[in-house]
Amino acid sequence: MGPGLFIIMIAVGAVLTFASDWELAAVDLDLVGLILMGVGLLGTTVCAGVLRRRRMVVPPVAPTVTDDDRRGLL
Repeated sequence: MGPGLFIIMIAVGAVLTFASDWELAAVDLDLVGLILMGVGLLGTTVCAGVLRRRRMVVPPVAPTVTDDDRRGLL
């Protein structure tokens, strides 16, 4: 699941909470919208943290050769 899915969850949750006036007998759509927005925010932050760790580049450690080291080899 990418960050796009979590952003869509936030948008759908906001629509259900703030922009809809539907009423169902057994379901509170305001609560469902708040839950979707919360899960979307949590998923976005977790996904961003994972992507940040995955993109960190560690430079390779290479031995440095100085002029003094080359003279010792000859």
